[in-house]
Amino acid sequence: MAFTWTYDAPAGVYKSHAMSRKLYEKALENTKFMSFIRPVDGFGRKKGETITLTRLGTIAEPTSATLMENTRIPEDTIALSTVAITVSEYGRAVPFNSLAEDLSEFDIENPIQNRLMEQKTLVLDTAAAAAFKTAKICYIPTGLAAGTWDTDGTASTAATANWNVFHVEEIVDYLYDTLLAPPWVDEDYMAIVRTLGLRGIKRDTAWEQWKIYTTPEAKASGEVGRLERLRFVQTNHNNALGKVGTASVLGEGVVFGRDAVAMAEVLTPELRAAIPADFGRSKSVAWYGILAFGIIWDTANAGEARIVRVTSS
Repeated sequence: MAFTWTYDAPAGVYKSHAMSRKLYEKALENTKFMSFIRPVDGFGRKKGETITLTRLGTIAEPTSATLMENTRIPEDTIALSTVAITVSEYGRAVPFNSLAEDLSEFDIENPIQNRLMEQKTLVLDTAAAAAFKTAKICYIPTGLAAGTWDTDGTASTAATANWNVFHVEEIVDYLYDTLLAPPWVDEDYMAIVRTLGLRGIKRDTAWEQWKIYTTPEAKASGEVGRLERLRFVQTNHNNALGKVGTASVLGEGVVFGRDAVAMAEVLTPELRAAIPADFGRSKSVAWYGILAFGIIWDTANAGEARIVRVTSS
């Protein structure tokens, strides 16, 4: 018996009108810099667009402070300097219309608001990172046991190696012994490093051997942990810290002590809904704020500089 087969839809595009009841969202990059920003006290609305921070220098240690009888106590001088932070407006918006709300099974406005807040987090993290990266002192790994220093704010050498224990030792010694930078908390400095940079440390046999006897679970958890008075924070936010150097060998990072970067804030970023237009058909939601980030000590001088950038030309 012969059969003749025909298509239900002889022409056109096949479509499925069934939709999942779950709205899937794209993953967000990891943000870290905002946790290490210090807001400027006493600045806000009606204070103008610029805040000037006053910085107090150190008093040089004398050869001897022993006094002689009937001799006046010697007087030292102390230098004052300033740095200014000028705020800017930040914000982005997403428009949508009432028809999308009326026809969609999903709640459109709330997911848009959530994604805008996530975008705000990324934008501010990038802006904060940019302030850290204005630091004058750059360290460029050029080998397993070699690195180059630049103190003019511009990395003039291409990195040819990634982080390892040797480079951590060099950076911490420079912060503590050369720059005299105060630690971030207790006796420890802080480091925010791209994932690739921390992978370089975790592949170093010196780190592996040390962790075997101290915290053997570190390898399983993927945490570098505390190393040479340095605490590490990992990020995968590409706009904040990238992969640089020859063949992108180096994961960028910043190492810093106390009073590294300040935030001047006139208006804390917030969500705002536009007044509906076209008789309520056109709608929009935005986030908006007025603020700025700035490095406090924009020098490479000992006793002043607080940040080392690990980067490449």
